Amino acid sequence: MYIPRQFVETDKRVLHGLMASYGFASLVTVADGAPVASHLPIMVDREAGEYGTLVGHMARNNPQWRGFGEGTEALAIFQGPHGYISPNWYVSEQAVPTWSYTAVHAYGVPRIIKDHDAVLALLERLVAENESAVSGPGVEPWSLDSQATEFRDMQMRGIVAFEIPIRRLEGNFKLNQNKPEADRRGAAAGLRASGDPVAGELARLMEDVVERKKS
Repeated sequence: MYIPRQFVETDKRVLHGLMASYGFASLVTVADGAPVASHLPIMVDREAGEYGTLVGHMARNNPQWRGFGEGTEALAIFQGPHGYISPNWYVSEQAVPTWSYTAVHAYGVPRIIKDHDAVLALLERLVAENESAVSGPGVEPWSLDSQATEFRDMQMRGIVAFEIPIRRLEGNFKLNQNKPEADRRGAAAGLRASGDPVAGELARLMEDVVERKKS
């Protein structure tokens, strides 16, 4: 990924945090010399390996998994908040529009998880993490245990689970670091004033950059 020096993010905690918050990723591999991509919920196990390990699953009917295990590196792309930045938000008079964004690229060689209990544990974790975000007071989170074992196992046979030990991570956090602090704060204020939740999260990340530069 092309990353200008001022936008490089190397802090694993920051990179893992974005990957966890925006876990619907694009998994890119190569088959017969052509790129192949699937869009999947992918979790990151932060403690497994130097850079963490990605875990996920795809439909068994999806042919992409058949290339796993050949030793070829895959790329998982995690896209964080992004948005248009108007020059009207800057203090500086000479400026042009731009697009601020955050993205993480994770590289590694995929391998298939075949053990039934390991696949079940992966699915239970995926469900638990997502149910916690949608279950409210008085609402019991849905769980795999609520389904008959025969039905659950039948559904599991229709997927292929995988893991990707991360060999390298790239983070591009283009958050106006090349602008004066007053311009960065102006851009953050303009984003927040839109009322859009994604723009608000982008504004928060911009302000975090300002504070981290001070520390």
